[in-house]
Amino acid sequence: MRLRPGRPNLRDYDHFFDQPGRSPRSPLTVTWAGVTTLLIDDGESALLTDGFFSRPGLLAVGARKLAPSLARIDGCLTRLGVERLDAVLPVHTHFDHAMDSAVVAGRTGARLVGGGSAAHLGRGAGLPEDRLVVVIPGEPVSLGAFEVTLIGGDHCPPDRFPGFITSAVVPPVRASAYKCGEAWSTLVRHVPTDRRLLVVGSAGFVDGALRGHRADVVYLGVGQLGLQPERYVVDYWNETVRMVGAERVVLVHWDDFFRPLHEPVRALPYAGDDLDVTMRILTRLAREDAVALHLPTAWERADPWS
Repeated sequence: MRLRPGRPNLRDYDHFFDQPGRSPRSPLTVTWAGVTTLLIDDGESALLTDGFFSRPGLLAVGARKLAPSLARIDGCLTRLGVERLDAVLPVHTHFDHAMDSAVVAGRTGARLVGGGSAAHLGRGAGLPEDRLVVVIPGEPVSLGAFEVTLIGGDHCPPDRFPGFITSAVVPPVRASAYKCGEAWSTLVRHVPTDRRLLVVGSAGFVDGALRGHRADVVYLGVGQLGLQPERYVVDYWNETVRMVGAERVVLVHWDDFFRPLHEPVRALPYAGDDLDVTMRILTRLAREDAVALHLPTAWERADPWS
């Protein structure tokens, strides 16, 4: 197969960058900071998925050992207005999700919540054991004003670093040290308002895993989705959006994560994904289901329940 040069032009999708913004009456907001990093905040209590801010360049990832950039982490936390978090929840433990998770937890007083692989990242960063929460899949965990349930999922094919992390990871390490680990569909319920959202970090799924669960809003990871057969894309939508009865979908994990966050966001190149294909298929499915479909604007506090 001949690869297309270049990358999708985000200006073609300007009308999708229209998710509702925060208003004075918004009890809960979600702020996107690239890939699947989402700040879920009600002003008193807050969760962060992933917290991936270092974003090393492609050359560094391919040729060097990686370590979290404290300067970039601190700069992004400041830009988000974050001082304290109840929890950091990596959606899986590849470097482009979990490389910074333990450092962010350490800097914000948060617990690091996930599977055994995430716990080993925490140990490598020196987090005390009482700040590491290894969940039972499908069992709700109380985190501040939130109830979080992690449902076992799968990584979109191909998974370049499959398997589990079985010992403490102490940076600097190669990208391959960040094995996928447990891949989660993250269900978040804001207890005071009963508002619910689902975060699917990787465009993978397990048949029927989300049956019986409900979410008003889905933050749907689409990384590598544009390289899959159309049948796979339809099945993914069925097993996530349709399964939980969502009314709004916000697409994440389409941005070029080798580009630092202080530069304008751009889509992954065609060599790594095809956002144009993804948008064509998902636009059709959203229209069929009368679901609102959006792309997020980085750093913008949104109220997807508005």
